[in-house]
Amino acid sequence: MERQSPLFSAFIHLCALLLAAVILAPILWLFIMSISPAADLAAKPLRWWPQTADFSRYGVLLSTLENSAGAAFTSSLRNSIEVAGMATIAAIALAIPAGWAVSRTPSVGWSLSMVIATYMLPPVALAVPLYMGLSHLGMLNNVFGLALVYLTILAPFTTWLMKSGFDSIPREIESAAMIDGAGLFQTLRIITLPLAAPVVATSSLFAFLLAWDEFFYALLFTSDQRAKTLTVAIADLAGGRVSDYGLIATAGVLAALPPVLIGLVMQRALISGLTSGGVKG
Repeated sequence: MERQSPLFSAFIHLCALLLAAVILAPILWLFIMSISPAADLAAKPLRWWPQTADFSRYGVLLSTLENSAGAAFTSSLRNSIEVAGMATIAAIALAIPAGWAVSRTPSVGWSLSMVIATYMLPPVALAVPLYMGLSHLGMLNNVFGLALVYLTILAPFTTWLMKSGFDSIPREIESAAMIDGAGLFQTLRIITLPLAAPVVATSSLFAFLLAWDEFFYALLFTSDQRAKTLTVAIADLAGGRVSDYGLIATAGVLAALPPVLIGLVMQRALISGLTSGGVKG
């Protein structure tokens, strides 16, 4: 094996540390803000570390007392999980057969290109027709209505990702399974989907993050705690004349936890997908 130069190895590690610092520094500062007293956040010069850690804001936001900031936050957290979860599951359920069909039938690839082209439209151009459609269906300020809107955003994106994943799977593997007597759905379940597990997990994670972070449509189509999501709730915290920046930072830390946990779970799916399927015993 070719030996690496110690200087080059040190340079690689230094670049990795620098990249980690750039990525993690804002997250660390967000956490420091969440435990800093209000006086420290307004002090000049700025105090980079609080003299006393104050975790009371976490208790405030996780409180379930009626008509409190915690009740509004936890309700929005639940709405975000429901909306993002429903939209992601529906998008993946549509993307798997659609992506496979487009991958195995190149002559209909133009249809996916036309759907992807809708991303060129600014969201505000679709706001009025979507609003009128939801209003006609009685689904304004409703988690199912918001999930349906998110599905129109996620389905083309996840289909495109799934199509790219299916393109990398040789058709000969599927043909061999069918020669051995496997049906179409059996081949997809036993052979294709296990091999495509990494791209399924990746598509699910990206779809969930897109739905979790969406703000524009959530602001337009929700009005109270029955459907208001986290992004809108955090904006509400900053909407007063006097903003508690520590409370906003605390909301940001709590809002980041579900995607991080889901990403950790998805890592196992990515690894298992690389080691299963496509083996004929």
